[in-house]
Amino acid sequence: MNIAHLLLGSSQEFRDLPALARGASPYLSYRDLWRKVAVMSTHLRVRFGLQPGDRVAFAMTNCVESIEVMYAIWHAGLCAVPMNAKLHAKEMAFILENSGARLCFVTPDLAGTIAEAAKDAPELKEIVDTTTRAYTFMAVGDPSPIADCEPTDLAWLFYTSGTTGRPKGAMLTHRNLLAMTLNYYADVDRPPPGGSIVHAAPISHGSGLWNFPMLARGSVQVFPESGKYEVPETVELMNRWPECSIFLAPTMVKRLVEHGSAADLRPGALRLITYGGAPMYVSDLKRAMETLGNVLCQLYGQGESPMTITHLSREFHAQKDHPRWEVRLASAGIADTCMEVRVVDEDGRQLPTGEVGEIICKGDPVMAGYWNNPEATARSLRDGWLWTGDVGAFDEEGFLTLKDRSKDMIISGGSNIYPREIEDVLNLHPAVAECSVVGRPHPEWGEDVVAFVVTRPGASVAPADLDRLCLDNIARFKRPKDYKFVDALPKNNYGKILKTELRSKL
Repeated sequence: MNIAHLLLGSSQEFRDLPALARGASPYLSYRDLWRKVAVMSTHLRVRFGLQPGDRVAFAMTNCVESIEVMYAIWHAGLCAVPMNAKLHAKEMAFILENSGARLCFVTPDLAGTIAEAAKDAPELKEIVDTTTRAYTFMAVGDPSPIADCEPTDLAWLFYTSGTTGRPKGAMLTHRNLLAMTLNYYADVDRPPPGGSIVHAAPISHGSGLWNFPMLARGSVQVFPESGKYEVPETVELMNRWPECSIFLAPTMVKRLVEHGSAADLRPGALRLITYGGAPMYVSDLKRAMETLGNVLCQLYGQGESPMTITHLSREFHAQKDHPRWEVRLASAGIADTCMEVRVVDEDGRQLPTGEVGEIICKGDPVMAGYWNNPEATARSLRDGWLWTGDVGAFDEEGFLTLKDRSKDMIISGGSNIYPREIEDVLNLHPAVAECSVVGRPHPEWGEDVVAFVVTRPGASVAPADLDRLCLDNIARFKRPKDYKFVDALPKNNYGKILKTELRSKL
């Protein structure tokens, strides 16, 4: 079972349909994409000497080459290691070193960052820029046969931060990815052949994983020429390509609705918006439905079980006459077809309807574990159940409402930010005695980052100095947007900082 068989099937069934597009222009047909991937696979095996199971990283802004790279990796029986293009060089260095990646593909805007990161990744042998001859030469030569893979072979090593802020590599197998794909057809949508998906969200995350169900149905994968989410450009592409689907974070949906370009969408252009990665306010949902129509579907998942814990379908969004419509809109929906989902107490006992506890889930999409981290695997995977760290409750109809995030994670613009990671950096400053980082509600981004700081006696530090410290060590989007200097941090009897009390001060 090799996930690349999805492309093989589409190259036979939809051979002349466009598979990839740069903006409004078709780039490769399914037949040509399959041929190119098979030739690139030969280079991975022969020229670079990679063996089945080796890890290949990529740090790329959204572009057609990202799909070529991913399928060449799988065609050769290798494992893809996606990296968020917004990460700091030190963060990328950790992923490269920890994964043992031997090769990394980059877009030119990230070449310098990866070159810096590679200094701390001894197993990384080569970096390939997708705009150089080294990459274009990979399309020259003979195709190789698709590698035989076991369902349990590693396909996608996704680094997701944990409670300590240290990234953990969630190991997703070929079976996991296929199960996720089939679940899309069961619970989300079954796109028609010749449809499209616009990749406006990062390809290293949710949008990239949606390539599978779309590619298997002969949809064209459309990449904005800007390489990012620009509302006017996105609207133009929605109008250009038929039966358009798109994955967006809630803040991106809000930007689409509030931008004047949304009025330019032609009737029927937009087939589906799947949104996830953070809660969406009911008021924003209502406005989005008024503006865009019945095209919204919510997904709740994690890197450890991508897109596949619960869903709130288009049908549930549309049931405005239902007496519990607004309650449903505020929920994360019902359990996915392929998943068992429970709310349990700290001992794993299932809780009655309405009681709040930790959300756990079981099913074929759930990861195999964390890469080289048996302790974290043992904590998160217990008797086949994934303990999500999220807190919620089921209602009498089976709708799950998320109550809190037990890991104190901040979600800003659809990106996960873990306070401990920022706190560790701030504590490096000699003037900082202690600090605590929390999320503050933000009308556009969902949340932004606020740091409460206690300075050492007789010492002082300017916010600009702390900003520079953060920018030197972590991604820009993670740095605090506000610093609150206080005499002391509130703590309980055990010395634990009371983040809830800090949030109440904002």
